[in-house]
Amino acid sequence: MPDLKFEILSSHVKQYAAVPTLVFNLQVTNNIEGEEVYAISLKCQLMIEAVKRRYDEESKNRLYELFGPHTRWDETLRTFFWQIINLPIPAFTNKTIIEVNVPASEDFGTAAGKYFYAVREGTVPLNFLFSGTLLYKDAVGNLQMTMIPWEKQALYAMPAVLWHEMMNDYFPNCRWLQIRKDLYEKLVEYKARNKFPTLQHCLEHILEQAVSENINQHV
Repeated sequence: MPDLKFEILSSHVKQYAAVPTLVFNLQVTNNIEGEEVYAISLKCQLMIEAVKRRYDEESKNRLYELFGPHTRWDETLRTFFWQIINLPIPAFTNKTIIEVNVPASEDFGTAAGKYFYAVREGTVPLNFLFSGTLLYKDAVGNLQMTMIPWEKQALYAMPAVLWHEMMNDYFPNCRWLQIRKDLYEKLVEYKARNKFPTLQHCLEHILEQAVSENINQHV
């Protein structure tokens, strides 16, 4: 029966994808030499192990919404879920390398989006947890099925800058902001009423007004 080892060899940004996508090159090795793996239906659960790195002051400030004040990080800093990827692996003997395509976004409604935005130096500690179904041929050529043990995993230190490079490639000098429909309609109405050429000019004006009022309140 196959004894599989999983290892992430490298990572890069997928070019010309429909959405921003990170690619992780996954090497799967069968430690039982010469035994054929017929197919694998693999489930990969990605976890961000935030506790396994240090943070500078700027990162701590940007991570306030996610983990709270850094004086409480011994209680709040934690490993958290990113997403699940399902992928088929075709037949191989000994070892194979496949691409794990992971869609990514700047959605600040998710913990992963907030975390990647905040961390810009060093590496992001990732843990790939594997499960699924494995088909293999036994010594006499009969097809057998078994489950992949839950303890199978692969640790990987992804360069933090890779996420930021990806976002800059897909959205040069732009960032996406998701707001409720009613707020968007109010913003469009405010823009039209005040004759701003774009929504961006409208937002700039509102923010400048808010900053000015805040300064005046503290004078």
